[in-house]
Amino acid sequence: MIASDSEMRSGHEHDHIFLGDNHERNERRTWFVIALTSIMMVVEITAGAIFGSMALVADGWHMSTHAAAMLIAALAYIFARRNARNPRFTFGTGKVGDLAAFASAIILALVALLIGWESLVRLANPISISFPQAIFVAVIGLIVNLVSAWLLREDHDHHHGHGHHEHDHQHQHEHHGRDQNLRAAYLHVLADALTSVLAIIALVAGSMYGWIWLDPVMGIVGALVIARWSWGLMRDTGATMLDYRRPNDPIEAKIRSVVLEAGDRITDLHVWQLGPGHHAAIVAVATENAQSPAAYRDRLAKVAGLSHITVEVSQLEVG
Repeated sequence: MIASDSEMRSGHEHDHIFLGDNHERNERRTWFVIALTSIMMVVEITAGAIFGSMALVADGWHMSTHAAAMLIAALAYIFARRNARNPRFTFGTGKVGDLAAFASAIILALVALLIGWESLVRLANPISISFPQAIFVAVIGLIVNLVSAWLLREDHDHHHGHGHHEHDHQHQHEHHGRDQNLRAAYLHVLADALTSVLAIIALVAGSMYGWIWLDPVMGIVGALVIARWSWGLMRDTGATMLDYRRPNDPIEAKIRSVVLEAGDRITDLHVWQLGPGHHAAIVAVATENAQSPAAYRDRLAKVAGLSHITVEVSQLEVG
């Protein structure tokens, strides 16, 4: 019987830095978007109060919560980067971003509740609106949101500096390499943009047809959409933090196909995410033709996104 635990290495000790490929770039962009959002937040809250637009005030106030949520994302980037080599983090700090994204999802849900409640109150107690000024400010807010969304978009250039990863297909990379922290910041900006669009629609219709009631109704619609985004983000980040593997996961299927090429049998398999684009695996193999763990590591080296491997090999009795 052969039993050995081994990690993927090239004749030297390896590190446990499992940050996303664009970690520092995403950090810089997040700080820039925070600055833009904060400036626009002050402008919209002030203008909404002066011109009497609930949609504009709601957009400004939930911009403030989004700015706070994006601050969580930015601080998470800093913490993960500064502690990437801290040995107290057994598998690195790659999942700090998922923790921050989960917190952002909760804030997003609270934003939806706040907008929904304030819109219901305004629906019951409508006030007059200075439409031209409110529309002007809402359009500026939308432009800022679109610029911010462009800055926080996810690039899929697939350049990782790991030659054995380059052949894997695009879908698998996008699924496993997603930076949930960046996604959370992006969804906050997208929620801002949605509220701005709905505010503009409500204000234009109100100015043309006198439909003042449409302003809070659009606020309710926006709250429902934002709540749905929040749930999706909580579901995905929660699954990562709990090491939940979805059925028919591509990377798990790839591991099985690679190990079983020689007819070996996998008796135990654990796969979990370490950070954006990085996964760990514990593979227990039973075989009649014993090979060293290094032989299996060489096979598994071709699996994209697999950054930390432990292999155990057991000899099966023949006959």
